[in-house]
This record gives sequence, structure tokens and C-alpha cells, in this order.
Amino acid sequence: MAALTSSQGTRELSADTILELLANRRRRYLLYALRGREEPIELSALAERVAGWEHDIPPDEVAKNEYKSVYVSSVQCHVPKLADAGVVDHDEDNHTVILDDNFEQLEPYLRVVIRDEPENSTLHAALEAESGDSFFSQIKENVARLKH
Repeated sequence: MAALTSSQGTRELSADTILELLANRRRRYLLYALRGREEPIELSALAERVAGWEHDIPPDEVAKNEYKSVYVSSVQCHVPKLADAGVVDHDEDNHTVILDDNFEQLEPYLRVVIRDEPENSTLHAALEAESGDSFFSQIKENVARLKH
């Protein structure tokens, strides 16, 4: 698989790159948490939210070791990989992240893979609350089209 190269603005992502970025559940959770945000979010808050989804509990109930695992892997692996692809903008000085231009190329695929997330989970409830019924309706329509 080709290595991701540093982003110099918008560039077309290869199918291999898109699949590599979405192959990891934690990276998908980071992207779910960043969708629709207009302001950067601190990595600590992002990690707390993702850890909550991974353990299917509210973010304020996440154990310190669970949070730390998400935070460290996000800082060392997942956020840099997404930033190299131009999908997120990572401000290392402020420890914040926000979606970048290339996210638009991933979003259609993210809408497909979300169907594999448990419907009775805190993640599913959060995504439904943030995006309303239209997001999940579009997913169901897209999945139905793919099956025919």
C-alpha cells in the first residue's frame, strides 16, 4: 500500500488511501466526532468522546486508562495519518484538530461504513442527534441502491 504523503492543499485521494484511512475504527470515530464542526476541537475532548463511544458509555464516565489509550494513539498515529492525507488540520501548538478540504472525498464512504456501527450504541445515538434523521435516511437509501 502506498504511503500517505504530506498534504499541500486539496488533492485527489486514491482508493487505497481512502480505504486505509477508513479501515481503522478509531479513525472513523475521530471523523464522526469532527463532522459538522466549524471550530477546532482540543484533542483531549476529542479523545474523551471517542473513548466513550468505544466503550459505549457517556464521555464523562470514561476511565483514565481508556481515555489515555485513545489520546496517545490519536496523537501518535491517527491524527497524523489523517493530517498527511489533508483530511484534518492539526494544530500541534494548540493541540486542536478540525476537518480539512480532503474530508469531502471521504464523507460518502464514511456514510456507507457507518451502517456497521451498533444501532443501540451511544455512538449511533450521538450521530443521530447531531445530524437528524436525514443522515441515516440517506445512508439507508445509499445502501439500498448498492444492493440493487
